[in-house]
Amino acid sequence: MEATSDLLQEFSALSAKKQLEKIPQLIDQGDAGFACLREFLLAQEGQAATPVMGRICQVLTQNQTAENLLFMQQEFPEGVVELKSARDIDYQIIQDKLIEEEFLEADILTLQKMCELAGESAVKRKWLYFTEVERFPDEDLLTLDQLWQVYSGGKFGFSVQRKLWNSLGKDFNALWEKIAWRDGRIWARYPKAFIWNLDAPRGHLPTSNQLRGAKTILALFQHPVWTKEKD
Repeated sequence: MEATSDLLQEFSALSAKKQLEKIPQLIDQGDAGFACLREFLLAQEGQAATPVMGRICQVLTQNQTAENLLFMQQEFPEGVVELKSARDIDYQIIQDKLIEEEFLEADILTLQKMCELAGESAVKRKWLYFTEVERFPDEDLLTLDQLWQVYSGGKFGFSVQRKLWNSLGKDFNALWEKIAWRDGRIWARYPKAFIWNLDAPRGHLPTSNQLRGAKTILALFQHPVWTKEKD
């Protein structure tokens, strides 16, 4: 068994993609592998959360050895994503569900929180008007998007869906097919026909089609926050 320092040096030298691929191998190495992941995560503290950090957070939380449990309680009790909101919305419950890979629950909560962000009328009706989405603060959309990206290995999130949409010539019909929300003329029935794990196609979650029609998701994709980010 390699020493933790050797494992950490090897792991740190890898690209993010290779690091994600390496994590299962480190889990298989038991205590030394977990120690490597803990040391790596601790070294990233204070930096913007990444999918590698998110995956390590999930692994350490779900593999509750005494060392892992104590480490997460002391160092990252709320996860690795900083939860910013311009309207004092608490997104912690979404982070908790994503860490546990409870993607269906996180999806439901995402829409609930977006309705909360839109205001009392949206909370009561349980869905969003496109005009409400247009007024969403940048901080909140970025927080929600980062949560989904960080805890999915970069597979999920609004910005991921938007990039796919752009790559398909902004063709929504092509997007629905690409992310498996529709098969031919048959729409995926919510929630049973959706894939609630990381085997889902890129961009499959969160289920923005539940925002009621193309106008609302168009407003989401055309929100000015994304033009401030690099495509």
